[in-house]
Amino acid sequence: MPLLLVPLIVLLLLLAWLLLLPLSLWQRYRFGKMRRRALPWLVKLNAWLLLLSTLLFGLGVLVTEHWWPGALRHAAIGLGVGLPLGCLGLWLSRFERTPQGLYYTPNAWLALLLTLVVAARIAMGFVEMWRRWQGNGTLAMLPSFGHASLFAVAGLLLGYYLAYQWGLRSKLRK
Repeated sequence: MPLLLVPLIVLLLLLAWLLLLPLSLWQRYRFGKMRRRALPWLVKLNAWLLLLSTLLFGLGVLVTEHWWPGALRHAAIGLGVGLPLGCLGLWLSRFERTPQGLYYTPNAWLALLLTLVVAARIAMGFVEMWRRWQGNGTLAMLPSFGHASLFAVAGLLLGYYLAYQWGLRSKLRK
């Protein structure tokens, strides 16, 4: 009898995640456009950790390329789009120097765009799961919508935040 509780608990956790997903995306957008203080030590730590994350991401993509052809290309495209987008985001951000330090407010439209990209990739994953469950395969008519597009979205987000944090770090040093 207790063994039957394990699948029920897993199902309840999955249901809770599914119900809380829209709320978490909304919170991500709200926090993405919120005014915040640029603490120099935190910005520096974020910048270096994002650089490390990007390097580890690149190593992971190189390994994954063996099983998912196109992963490296998608990741490179994502990083290639994310880096200039991060520079644009930094340029569109509003900065305020106060006696307490530097405050910045990221652009709300870019925060919305990034949130929608994540939401679209999650929705696409559900569509692919549904199509496989029905026996229809993947979205073959849309070649960019394969498993490797996960790496494009990850590269886009990593590139954006990497460029943004390093740009913010250089603004703090001035």
